[in-house]
Amino acid sequence: MAGHSLTIASSLQCPHGGTVVITSTNTRVRAGAPMATAMDVFLIVGCPVSSPCVSVRWLVPDMRVKVNGIPTLSRTSLGLCLNGLQIPQGVVVILNTQTKVQSQ
Repeated sequence: MAGHSLTIASSLQCPHGGTVVITSTNTRVRAGAPMATAMDVFLIVGCPVSSPCVSVRWLVPDMRVKVNGIPTLSRTSLGLCLNGLQIPQGVVVILNTQTKVQSQ
């Protein structure tokens, strides 16, 4: 299944409404902004629950598109939001992506 690719400008949230901040080491491949990969850092800020979500672990990245040998991410990717003890808190919510490049 194809989906629009995620970049560092994409908007993501934890299931409780916390904001995902993407930090990428990719400076070469862009789709308006640097494309996000499964190995980038995804920190969550502002999660309101008592054991807040703090990061995202990607379980299903894109299988056919890679940046520097690392799978990219798209609207169809599956990521889990984790608390400080690395306990899953729910699936990351992808609110928007860029609309020019699709990957799978």
